[in-house]
Amino acid sequence: MISYNTMIKKCLFSLFVSIICISLFAQNANNEGYTFSIVKEVKATPVKNQARSGTCWAYSGLSFFESELLRMGKPEYDLSEMWIVRHTYPAKAEKYMRLHGNLNLAAGGSFEDVLWVMRNFGIVPQEAYQGLNYGEDKNVHAELDAVAKAYAETILKTAERQGSTGLTTAWVAGFEGIMDAYLGKRPEKFTYNGKEYTPQSFMQSLGLNMDDYVSISSFTHHPFYEPFILEIPDNWIWGASYNVPMNEMLEIANYALNNGYSALWGSDVSEKGFAYRKGVAVVPITKTEEMSDTDKARFIGVSDSEREKQILNLDKPVTERAITQEMRQIAFDNFQTTDDHGMHITGIAKDQNGNTFYKVKNSWGADDSKYEGYLYVSEAFFLYKTMNIMVHKNAIPKSIANKLKIK
Repeated sequence: MISYNTMIKKCLFSLFVSIICISLFAQNANNEGYTFSIVKEVKATPVKNQARSGTCWAYSGLSFFESELLRMGKPEYDLSEMWIVRHTYPAKAEKYMRLHGNLNLAAGGSFEDVLWVMRNFGIVPQEAYQGLNYGEDKNVHAELDAVAKAYAETILKTAERQGSTGLTTAWVAGFEGIMDAYLGKRPEKFTYNGKEYTPQSFMQSLGLNMDDYVSISSFTHHPFYEPFILEIPDNWIWGASYNVPMNEMLEIANYALNNGYSALWGSDVSEKGFAYRKGVAVVPITKTEEMSDTDKARFIGVSDSEREKQILNLDKPVTERAITQEMRQIAFDNFQTTDDHGMHITGIAKDQNGNTFYKVKNSWGADDSKYEGYLYVSEAFFLYKTMNIMVHKNAIPKSIANKLKIK
């Protein structure tokens, strides 16, 4: 029979072991980088892969609308990104000509392009138009982009040399021929789930209204609460965004996600804190003058380059910079913030320290990614590096919608 003292000793020993295990677990968790718990999340379709093409804007745009359809109670759809690309390239080329070459005729685009195509040309499912007419099973657009640009440049230069005769009547058909050769001819009709559609009738069947979606941005070189054209090279369509203070842009994103809506997100991903393979995007403090005394103590005698390397290793959560409206503006004005990439925000999460992050769906495939094609973006990164977001107009708090005169 076990004595009382022996039993007490065993209990104390077990308690001691438990404390040690919990302590070691906490230390290991702290050294394993970030861990996240989901607070809010909307339904999303599977992650896709834009592969070797500059079409993130089309992939993120249609991912957003696929989530919108799920929100509306519709079945899961896989919409064709190349249908969007096929229609925007000729329109972009036409504007390139009208502006005598003073336009960015390249692979990039904006979220507004997706709305424009769906509004004017409808949409088709992926199975009806894959846009792979050149011997590849994934997007490989280097040749397409180069040929399209070279053709347009040649036509323009020839027309300028010819003077009064100008452009021929054949150049548009020639450009369309390039698009057909690489992406394929556009179907006038197709069958989906046993029913025949046109692109327009399929669009109507989805029940989406393109007038319900608005772009939001935040820069001080335009007045707040007014629409303005965001001055970025890929905004060839000259789509307008509503301008709001930085904190209200954040409020809109949070309100949308907390009420079952997702958001499109245009951002700069060239920052060192955008660590896709580690699954996070952060804005760490790297300069000692911005650090707390505790952080400074860790880096006494450490060189600037070594300190930055240690911080950006992200083997544990980092202290981030406090973002201001002025910082956003300076980064945009100095070209430190550029329109690098479009993604789809599908949720809100917290890290192990209770800091807010956004769950973001990317279009680089699910492989070679810690979170199967997703990453977690800190609130600081969102505030600092957001170019614009696009949301359903009902996903905007009424107090802000009233200031913007959105009904």
